[in-house]
Amino acid sequence: MILRSIQENIVARMGKGKAIVLLGPRQVGKTTLLHSIFANDSSVLWLNGDETDVQSIFSNISAERLKAIIGNKKTVIIDEAQRIVGIGLRLKLITDQIPNVQLVVTGSSALELANQLNEPLTGRKWEFNLYPLSFNEMVKHHGLIQELRMLPHRMIYGYYPDIVNHAGDEKEILKQLSNSYLYKDLWLIDQVKKPDALIKLLQALALQIGNQVSYNELSQLCGLDAKTVEKYIQLLEQTYIIFRLGSFSRNLRTELKRSRKIYFFDNGIRNALIANFNQVENRTDTGSLWENFLVAERIKYLAYSRKWVNHWFWRTSEQQEIDWLEESNGQLTAYEFKWNKNAKYKIPKPFMQAYPSAEYRVIHPENLEQFLVY
Repeated sequence: MILRSIQENIVARMGKGKAIVLLGPRQVGKTTLLHSIFANDSSVLWLNGDETDVQSIFSNISAERLKAIIGNKKTVIIDEAQRIVGIGLRLKLITDQIPNVQLVVTGSSALELANQLNEPLTGRKWEFNLYPLSFNEMVKHHGLIQELRMLPHRMIYGYYPDIVNHAGDEKEILKQLSNSYLYKDLWLIDQVKKPDALIKLLQALALQIGNQVSYNELSQLCGLDAKTVEKYIQLLEQTYIIFRLGSFSRNLRTELKRSRKIYFFDNGIRNALIANFNQVENRTDTGSLWENFLVAERIKYLAYSRKWVNHWFWRTSEQQEIDWLEESNGQLTAYEFKWNKNAKYKIPKPFMQAYPSAEYRVIHPENLEQFLVY
């Protein structure tokens, strides 16, 4: 059993009078995590939103019937809650009318669930995101040395729990994940009119990790208009497949103000989309894979360590660039990512002149624990 970093934070919020909402993509271990927290606890009522009878129960229910269904249970867990129509109002009913019950809700995407929850449960919930396994979690599981040995493997196949736990079956599992599970929520909504174009868009994004993206250029590649491209990217972000990183701009006229990069939450999914599982020694995109790996892992690190940090990339119109820039308590820290620790790199002079108090660090395989382990 691999201990998830978020478990302690969830347990600490239990019994505080608010619902616990756990969001994340399919197959990252949300249900497994809850089973770990509530192992052998007979006071828990488990309900699965994928089951039609559970959906029917919540279709038109009163507080009195909810109390009867819950009975003397102390905790109610509703798994895959996004499948229940109007779930936000039903959850509000539980939190308001049955306050002595701890409500725990999971959703496989923020797509519908967050939209239904934000207004009904304002001030009534603690929200957590669960991602694929992280470098930090694996270090705590079997040690830094072992995880560093596995680093080239993780860069190719990623961190989905099934991948980590089934050595030798990585390609087949990733094929199933990239073909079905991750898109299941998208196929269930009416906003995706052209599924084939969505796959083309994902493949185009997979080939551009680490580069600035243009919605107009992507629209031409995928046969979609620019507005549809932007909408699909938002949906893919809400379902935890990709995420956007904006550009930092304050002092220089040459700084790109509205530029963006797009990364994948998992390297394995990215590589599956382009059907390229060659090892890092035999690839032309190893630098991009390393950048995607570090950016995604840093997102997990910041989320699980509950650190409030702003983050961007930095680039000028002359193509001077910094891979990752953070601001915390007014302090800027610039990071450059290098797979080869001996690769030469200099801090862009315009950045140094514009932000002289900024710290600067280069992250490579021999010091990445400074960036990803807490």
